[in-house]
Amino acid sequence: MDDDAVDNESDGPANERKRATAAAFDDAAAHYLESDVHRRGADLERLADWCRDATRALDVATGAGHTAGAVADRGVNSVIAADAAPSMVATTLEAYDGLEGAVVDAERLPFASGAFDAVTCRIAAHHFPDPVEFVSAVARVLEPGGTFAFEDSVAPEDESLGTFINRVERLRDPTHVECYTIKRWLEWLRAAGFEIETTERMKKRLDFEDWADGQSCTGEPREEVERLLREASPDAKAAFDIEEVDGRVESFANHKCLIRARLLE
Repeated sequence: MDDDAVDNESDGPANERKRATAAAFDDAAAHYLESDVHRRGADLERLADWCRDATRALDVATGAGHTAGAVADRGVNSVIAADAAPSMVATTLEAYDGLEGAVVDAERLPFASGAFDAVTCRIAAHHFPDPVEFVSAVARVLEPGGTFAFEDSVAPEDESLGTFINRVERLRDPTHVECYTIKRWLEWLRAAGFEIETTERMKKRLDFEDWADGQSCTGEPREEVERLLREASPDAKAAFDIEEVDGRVESFANHKCLIRARLLE
């Protein structure tokens, strides 16, 4: 499929932001292919396992295709790797055999209603301007009884900690929109007609240098991000497991949530 990632008929701020995000991730495709955070982990295996019984799967915001590839490895016959960034789709199809590719907007999925019996989306939705529209789009393309295997970075329920991590993330990566709380994701999913089957919380430790390099965060923004982490409140340092060595931030942990949801009949 060769659809434009963003509907050019509407040139509002949301579409401008989507185009900027797609361009940024076009430039980051090679990094994402080799990124340990994205190419391996128990979370990746869990999402793929949840789709093991599917026959037609869609991976939304596939990045470098690690989730789509893992789903295909489970024996799913048809897997479409979809992303707004053309280079991400091209990288995916070079790295993984047997996948189909599509350049699409995650909030306007150009597939028939009920086209899939499984949809995945891993560590991407914090870039979407309208998460409610995204969830609605997923519900439309899933057949009744289909599985939505979802993972994203999330904010703690403590509002001050959520504000802190979103500020850090936006400084590092201007395409970051927001990490939402688990509670909000569950509300949106239920409102779209999903039944929540499994919710799992986890933390994923991030090497600061690799994390900053992932979106080419350099110069003053990088220094400011590190300063914020280094000078974080005791509560934030505890919540995000911020570790320093010789006065420099070495690593921290961000919060993730995995959700297995089933579209109600």
